[in-house]
Amino acid sequence: MTPPVFLVPALPAGEEFVLDGPEGRHAATVRRLRAGEELVLSDGSGAQVRCVVGEALKDSLRLRVVERWTVPEPAVRVIVAQALVKGDRGELAVELATEAGVDEVVPWQAARCVAKWDDGPRGAKALARWRATAREAAKQARRARVPHVAEPVGTAALARMAASAAVTLVLHESAADGVKSVSLPAAGDVLLVVGPEGGITDDELVTLTGAGAQVVRLGPTVLRASTAAAVGLAALGVLTDRWR
Repeated sequence: MTPPVFLVPALPAGEEFVLDGPEGRHAATVRRLRAGEELVLSDGSGAQVRCVVGEALKDSLRLRVVERWTVPEPAVRVIVAQALVKGDRGELAVELATEAGVDEVVPWQAARCVAKWDDGPRGAKALARWRATAREAAKQARRARVPHVAEPVGTAALARMAASAAVTLVLHESAADGVKSVSLPAAGDVLLVVGPEGGITDDELVTLTGAGAQVVRLGPTVLRASTAAAVGLAALGVLTDRWR
């Protein structure tokens, strides 16, 4: 099993390091790591160091750095525009997409979204939950990079993103073409658009396809808004060099 990953604001510059704070407390008291065991420290932006535990203290670990490396960004980056989903299914969507390798998540306030994020504390709290979910899922998946969760956008802003992406794919059950039929780039951003449980409206489809988006389906079944992104990311992982 690969060593567990712990996120720190800055990686140690020297060969010795004390992992304390919430991550150190989790490593020492929850994971109960002991002398001789290994872990990986990550800054969430690709840089990582492998460490050996020298001593386990009450709420921290004394570590010795044994290896350093940096994981580059993939040539093909996948950005998921995830429509807001009611309840904790939005956080589930972020969790699954992070485990499947998403590079960025953009919350989309689609017309048929039941969930609404206002501009006040309630919306900020919801966004913070998505960001915390991405962080924890990245650690669980042993990822070197924590995907960025952007500020929410409306359809007009999403169309501008679609126009600037190398490829934009809108997942829709009415599409005649599957994702395998799309010519995917060797490099650049692929924007994957996932609609709400109530579906993407005809007007939204017109706006997005007018900006260059392609409407595709993943398979013969209709997926939930909370799982579609993860399935789409798996397909893109196989159809591009992302998983090679």
